Amino acid sequence: MDKRNLLLISNSTNAGEKYLDWCKSMIEEFCKENNVNDVLFVPYAGFAQGYDVYEKKVADVYKTFGVNVRSIHKEANPVSAVINAQAIAVGGGNTFYLVKQMQCLGVMQAIREKAMSGTPYMGWSAGSNVAGLSLKTTNDMPIVEPESFEVMGLVPFQINPHYTDFVDPKHGGETRDDRINEFIAANQNTYVAAIREATALRLKNGNLSLVGRDNKMKVFHYGIATKEYTLQDDINFLMK
Repeated sequence: MDKRNLLLISNSTNAGEKYLDWCKSMIEEFCKENNVNDVLFVPYAGFAQGYDVYEKKVADVYKTFGVNVRSIHKEANPVSAVINAQAIAVGGGNTFYLVKQMQCLGVMQAIREKAMSGTPYMGWSAGSNVAGLSLKTTNDMPIVEPESFEVMGLVPFQINPHYTDFVDPKHGGETRDDRINEFIAANQNTYVAAIREATALRLKNGNLSLVGRDNKMKVFHYGIATKEYTLQDDINFLMK
């Protein structure tokens, strides 16, 4: 039986909306259906704003539906904190910095083991990217160098959060599709799930679904025509 219990959100903030506001009800439902009242938060991707600031911003949202948030950066033993966590949330920011810190502190493998054994895992932006096979489809600049690009592999495909196929007519550089097509040309056996704003991937009881607002996900694979999938479509082929 597949025990993984994942909520992988594309973005924390929609234009003109408050932080985590668009997905707050989704997070609340996820916590309630799993009887979660305490969440271990991993803030490393948001280092530029300060971990205490980031913790408070997330905690203030979770508090509105009665769930306590405590940040791993305040724990004397981060690995032990992961092992004993009721649920885990990994926030967005810079994916390279997040991965480097998770590797240096030894929590990458610990979170993977917890999530694979069924501990509820929530991530948004960088926190969703690290649930895939590698950080190679992040949108972030490599501001630090991690030990490896490999991440947790909670799902057997790549994730590209914040996906957009908007093309600025004044911009002559590569599009997001161009970049992802470069990836699949170099990694020909790997799917990329490009998830747009206000959507998320939900893995429950071995079933993967696209959830959120009425938006589409685009899937890339070398040698296969790129295709868009709606909230109603079966996307479990990504898990094979």
